[in-house]
Amino acid sequence: MSAPEVTVPADGLIAVVKRDCPTCELTASVLARLSGAIGLTVFTQDDPGFPEAVAARVDDTALNVSHTLGIEIVPTLIRRVAGQETARTYGWDRAEWERVSGVPGLGEGLPAVRPGCGALNQEPGALEDLRIRFGQTGLTARSVDFGDDEDEIEAIYERGWTDGLPVVPPTRKRMMRMLAGTTRDPKEVLGLCPPNLAPLTVEKVAINAVMAGCKPEYLPVVLAAVEAVLDPAFTMHGVLATTMFVGPVLIVNGPIRRQISMNSRGNALGQGNRANATIGRAVQLIIRNVGGGRPQEVDRATLGNPGKYTYCFAEDEEGSSWEPLSTDFGVARGVSAVTVFAGFGLQGIVDQKSRTPESLAHSMAESLKAIHNVKLAPACDALMVVCPEHERTFRTAGWSKARLLEELHRLCEIPGDQLVRGAKGIDEGYGPSVIGTTRNKFRPGGLFIVRAGGGAGMFSGIIGGWSGGGFAGSIPVTREVKS
Repeated sequence: MSAPEVTVPADGLIAVVKRDCPTCELTASVLARLSGAIGLTVFTQDDPGFPEAVAARVDDTALNVSHTLGIEIVPTLIRRVAGQETARTYGWDRAEWERVSGVPGLGEGLPAVRPGCGALNQEPGALEDLRIRFGQTGLTARSVDFGDDEDEIEAIYERGWTDGLPVVPPTRKRMMRMLAGTTRDPKEVLGLCPPNLAPLTVEKVAINAVMAGCKPEYLPVVLAAVEAVLDPAFTMHGVLATTMFVGPVLIVNGPIRRQISMNSRGNALGQGNRANATIGRAVQLIIRNVGGGRPQEVDRATLGNPGKYTYCFAEDEEGSSWEPLSTDFGVARGVSAVTVFAGFGLQGIVDQKSRTPESLAHSMAESLKAIHNVKLAPACDALMVVCPEHERTFRTAGWSKARLLEELHRLCEIPGDQLVRGAKGIDEGYGPSVIGTTRNKFRPGGLFIVRAGGGAGMFSGIIGGWSGGGFAGSIPVTREVKS
C-alpha cells in the first residue's frame, strides 16, 4: 500500500486546530493576527470552515497532514524552514507562541496559559487507520483478502484455520492493537514451531491471539506460554504425535493474574473467564496454524480431551498458605510466570469426610494411583489441583506443600505383587521380576501441586500427564512473563 501524498509548506508558520476545542476557539483571533502579519497556514481537523478569520486554511479532515506532522495536541503551532521543523508548541502559552512565531504581544486579553485538546489523529481507531493508510503497520505477514460477498468467518473455516469454533478475523487494525500489548519486535523469532518447525515470530503469535479472542494485555502471557511450549524439554511434537490424551495445560502465577483478571477461584478450570479461555486457545491455534499440528494428521490422539481447545488457569496465591507452583521451577515469588504441563483431562478427588491431613493424604494417594492405569508405576507425572477446603485441612495442621508431597510420594509406593501381569484379574502390568519389590507411582519430582478453586466444596482434581515413567515424554517448563 502506497502512502498518500501530503503537501506541507516548506517555510513559514503552520497551525493545526479543530473547532471542537475550546482552546482552538480561544486562539482564533491570534491565528488571524499571525495570518495577516507574517503568513500562516492553518490545517483544520474537523471543520474546513474554521477558523473563519483565517483565509489560508486547509481541510485536513482526512488527518493526513496531522499524521505526517505527528500532531498530538491541538492547537499546535509549528515553524518550518527549508522543509525542516525548527520550533513547535501546543495548547495556548503566550510566551511559547511568541517564541515560535517571533511576534510579540500576542493574545491581549487572553489568559496566559490554557491547555489544548487531544488531536483527532490520535483517537482510538483513527491512529491505526492512518498507520495502515501510510503503510506504517510494521506487519510482514501475508495479507489475505476476502471477496466482497464472502463471509469472513466461513472463509476462515474453509481454509482450516480454526479449532472448530469461530475465530476473530485478524484485520490489520486488530493486529496493530494486539501488538501494542508488548514492547517486543514483531519480527522477533521465538523459535521453530512444531511439528513443521516453522519459524514463529511475535507477529504470528499476535495473529493467533487475535483469532483466539485475546485482549492486547494478554499477549505477554501468550508469548511466555509459547516460549515454554517451544522448549525442547516440553517435547511439543511428541505431545501432538502421541496417541495419549494430552495437550498443553497453562498455569499462571504472579501479579499478571490480577492485572488481566484471570480466574483462580470458582470454576477456575471451566468456562466463563475471557483471559483463561483465550490465552490457552491462542497457544493451541499457534500450534495448529503455524506448526501444522492438526487432528488426524500429526495430532494422533486416540481420544484427545476437551482441554485441547483451551486449558489455562491461574493459581490462587492470595488464598494459599503454600508457595506458588512457579517457585518450584526457580521463579521468585511475586514474578509473573507461566508453567506448561502436558496434561490429560481432569480426574476428580472427592473427599468430604476427611478432617485430618493423614486421612486426606491417604485419600488423595489412592486417587493418584488410578491415573494412567492402576497396574503401571512409574506411570506418568501428575498435577494435583487442591481446592481451598482441602488446602485448609493441611494448613490448619501446619502441613507445608513439601510435606504433603513427601507424604504422597511415600503413600504411592506400590508392592510389585499388585503390579505383575494378571494381578487383580488384569493382564496389563509387569513381568515376574517385580514380585517382592515396590515401585512408586511417580518418578522423583514428578508430582506437582497447585491451589485453585471455589471456597465451597471438598473437590480437588488430578491432571495426569504424558511424562515420566521411564519412557519418552514431556517435562513441565516455566517461563517468566516479559512486557
